[in-house]
Amino acid sequence: MTPTDQYARARGRAEAKYGFFVHVAVYAAVMALLVVIDMLTSPGTIWFIWPAIGWGFLVALHGVRVYLLADRDVIVDALTERELRDLGADRTGRGQPR
Repeated sequence: MTPTDQYARARGRAEAKYGFFVHVAVYAAVMALLVVIDMLTSPGTIWFIWPAIGWGFLVALHGVRVYLLADRDVIVDALTERELRDLGADRTGRGQPR
């Protein structure tokens, strides 16, 4: 793996983590707003919990993708390299003359 590849991978991981943090921040801000709206408009009925559960599930899936399934890319990269070697191609996908 070249330094350029390492930088690209590190940059991609950093962007994925940053995207997750933004997602969590937006979720928290919107949920706080929904709680205030719910309490001001219908204090006897608690409805904000439903969007909180639905969107919270999606935030959790985003976190799983960013932190738990990120290593999958390493496996896919290794398998791709192996296939390229088996086909006699270099990293650019160009075949070597035989």
